[in-house]
Amino acid sequence: MARKYPVYKGLQRPLIFKGFKGKFIYWGIASLLTGLVFGALTMSLVNMWLGALVLIGFIVGGLLFTASKQKGGLHSKSRTSNIYILNHYGRKNLI
Repeated sequence: MARKYPVYKGLQRPLIFKGFKGKFIYWGIASLLTGLVFGALTMSLVNMWLGALVLIGFIVGGLLFTASKQKGGLHSKSRTSNIYILNHYGRKNLI
């Protein structure tokens, strides 16, 4: 007897977690881990309070940077206002 399972229809959509989409989820996780590592190193080598400031600074700064980069879209594209002309050799000439 074959069982029937519901098919998930959203397979072509990017993964979303707490407002971050696709590759930016990994960027957010990387900023959290970087903040924890540098905060822990600063706490152990210099001072506990400075380490806490470094930890908070890295985490907040990294998440704000990730959120700002996400506004550009999942696929970052260079937007130039230059005009390129391809010659018959395939090289680009900038005007």
